[in-house]
Amino acid sequence: RGPWNQSSTNGFVLTNLFNETPVHLFLFSMVVVVYTLAMAGNTAMVFLIWGDARLHTPMYFFLSQLSFLDIFFTSVTVPKMIGGFLFSWTSISFVGCGTQMFFFMFLGATECLLLALMAYDRYVAICNPLRYPSLMSHQTCLLMVAASWLGGPLNASIQTTLTLQFPYCGSRKIAHFFCEVPSLLRLACADTASYEQVLFVTGLVVLLVPIAFITMSYAFILAAVLGMHSVEGLQKALATCSSHLTVVNLFYGPLVYTYMLPASYHSPGQDDVVSIFYTVLTPMLNPVIYSLRNKEVTG
Repeated sequence: RGPWNQSSTNGFVLTNLFNETPVHLFLFSMVVVVYTLAMAGNTAMVFLIWGDARLHTPMYFFLSQLSFLDIFFTSVTVPKMIGGFLFSWTSISFVGCGTQMFFFMFLGATECLLLALMAYDRYVAICNPLRYPSLMSHQTCLLMVAASWLGGPLNASIQTTLTLQFPYCGSRKIAHFFCEVPSLLRLACADTASYEQVLFVTGLVVLLVPIAFITMSYAFILAAVLGMHSVEGLQKALATCSSHLTVVNLFYGPLVYTYMLPASYHSPGQDDVVSIFYTVLTPMLNPVIYSLRNKEVTG
């Protein structure tokens, strides 16, 4: 109880991602600009898709959910990082750390599942176009999105509960700009080997299973695309699929690096750089990638 009480009372201290050097000031300014663009772009996509009847299709319904997720996903970590740099608000309470960790895992896992469902949507649209209206009805889309939103908090509850049960009796300084599971486990004064195995298993479920599902969907899509005789249909299929594949690679790649590789393969400094990709850069690029590659959104 002693170590637990100390953690609960004192909380933790997050490290600043940037210092006062001119180069880091420039990088910090770029992060603020990218975050602002991410918020503006995703908010615009949500209102555009919800407000324009021409975009009331399953693909854009999933895209609106993706933009809605990204608005909150990037806001879980970046405002705290900005406040830490500008006002030295680097301390975070034990409850605050757990809350940030929960919502980060919740929204991240939900987005992983949603991207896999978007791959299935593209598979049905290209491989079974005649059955697309019945297979991807409005009710089906709602059920698919609800499943992704329910799977996220389930994963987050398990991860957060198991992480916070460890005693933290050593350093209070988290070598990261937000409370992420691997960084927090480095401070635990207990053997975390068994939990890291649990983390690996949940990573298999949340990351590698959706990746396998996406790969299988695109294998069928590739076979169908190669058999197309219409050049226009081929170009449209490749445009929509390449957009989704770009988003998948940008989001899944850094997450696999952080959560699937053993801790000995990456350092806290490397984790900071990699985390920037899926917390700031990818949420900004998602609406750009889809809006520039889809004539309907551009119109």
